[in-house]
Amino acid sequence: MNYKDYYKTLGVARDADEKTIKSAYRKLARKHHPDVNKGSAERFKEISEAHTVLSDPEKRKRYDTLGPDWERFAQAGANPGAGARSPFEGQDIRFGGESGGFSDFFRTIFGADGAGRGRGGFSEVRFGDAGDLGGAGWGGVITDRGGDVEAGVELTLEEAFQGIRRTIALELDEPCPTCGGAGHVNRKPCATCRGTGWSKGRRHLEVKIPAGVDTGSRVRVASEGPAGTGGGARGDLFLQITVKPDSRFERKGDDLYADLPVSVSDAALGTEIAVPTLKGQVSMKIPPETSSGRTFRLPGYGMPHLKGGGAGDQYLKVQLTIPAGLSPREKELFEELRKLRTEKT
Repeated sequence: MNYKDYYKTLGVARDADEKTIKSAYRKLARKHHPDVNKGSAERFKEISEAHTVLSDPEKRKRYDTLGPDWERFAQAGANPGAGARSPFEGQDIRFGGESGGFSDFFRTIFGADGAGRGRGGFSEVRFGDAGDLGGAGWGGVITDRGGDVEAGVELTLEEAFQGIRRTIALELDEPCPTCGGAGHVNRKPCATCRGTGWSKGRRHLEVKIPAGVDTGSRVRVASEGPAGTGGGARGDLFLQITVKPDSRFERKGDDLYADLPVSVSDAALGTEIAVPTLKGQVSMKIPPETSSGRTFRLPGYGMPHLKGGGAGDQYLKVQLTIPAGLSPREKELFEELRKLRTEKT
């Protein structure tokens, strides 16, 4: 039994990314599907087997680690007395159908037993099931998870502070509902998708955005992306968050900063004033002889922490305000104050 090079089977480089692997698989699967190309069932199984391993990050890592030494590891797993254990021990594999869709090579390195069960943990491609992908006369079903998609969501600072539910509209490329993504029906090009295997789908979703998100936050909405081919699971939707600037507050991490206008007389004599926060107005004391630029902290009045609970703080920087349109009497009093300060020094 020879070592199987799954990368060579799909025609991709060893450092190929997930998108490249999926694209190569779909192209080859459609070309060699038995309903399209008679006599290519074995080739189709090889392609599906390669994709099953390389499309899963964990299984791909194990396969890359094993490499051409697969036989030594397989023998060690079958013979505990050899002093080594199979690197795949403890994993769970299911093979669909009685015909056994995976090769002896696959079964050997993953430890499959005679009942069609072994170790490895997936059933991404099923052989021997009823029905097929857009055709008839061959019992094979390609099941491929849908891809992940991103959607931008813009929030106000208040919405980011509170967390919201929002309805969004998505236009997705999804497998054609007529041919299931195969591009053909009964070996003829699908009239619905014109042989492409894809169609535009529009969905309206209500999504929950947690409190504390910031520009650049990425919120995962599981299983709300495009549908998979052959009835495969939907991919995920990722929301890319943008929080619009706010005229009152500057955000730094989970802390908020704002200027606090205070009149000269209130700063000199002290007072109690109403301060705006995202929780509503709160009362704060300004001690006598407060200088411009002095900063006060309101603990816990910042943005909620996305993880771990709690919240940041709000910082208020005093900005002295000079009254405009002074009356003669006010000018007289300010002049008297200046003289007093001059005499004191």
